[in-house]
Amino acid sequence: MAYNNRRQDNANPAEDNGMTEKVVFINRCAKVVKGGRRFSFSALVVAGDQKGKVGFGFGKANEVSDAIKKASESSRKDLVTVNLLNATIPHEVTGEHGGGRVLLKPASPGTGIIAGGGVRAVCEAAGVKDVLAKSLGSSNHANVVKATLAALTSLRLPDEIFTMRGKKLAEKKAL
Repeated sequence: MAYNNRRQDNANPAEDNGMTEKVVFINRCAKVVKGGRRFSFSALVVAGDQKGKVGFGFGKANEVSDAIKKASESSRKDLVTVNLLNATIPHEVTGEHGGGRVLLKPASPGTGIIAGGGVRAVCEAAGVKDVLAKSLGSSNHANVVKATLAALTSLRLPDEIFTMRGKKLAEKKAL
């Protein structure tokens, strides 16, 4: 009964400020004690505003709902900004974290998010609509999410690169 009351009070806090949350992975850990097994849970959650801000959080607790709640609070604390070009990414990029490596490629409009698991969750939360992705290294969910965030944060827009080189962006002429 207490579980139902808690869920109703805090039905979906993500809707309040335009943030979307996605649970990527829940892990159950068992500790063997004299009376049997004690279970604890950890949750990996990705949150974003679908306008270029995204973050992830990791939470541990003895109940699944508490672990998700902790992870979602953690994911909102450290949001990073992602440079997007229309509905895709500006250029091809590879991100690494630990054993996880992720390759992201821009895609033409209407392609959608061709990615799985943690990469898809991060791209959806960031607001990327069209992207091709491949996980090249470890399949550890936490490392894949962190590698995807590393790849997205290393993106630069064309005008940033031109200004660094001291050049001006050429005007596009109609054909």
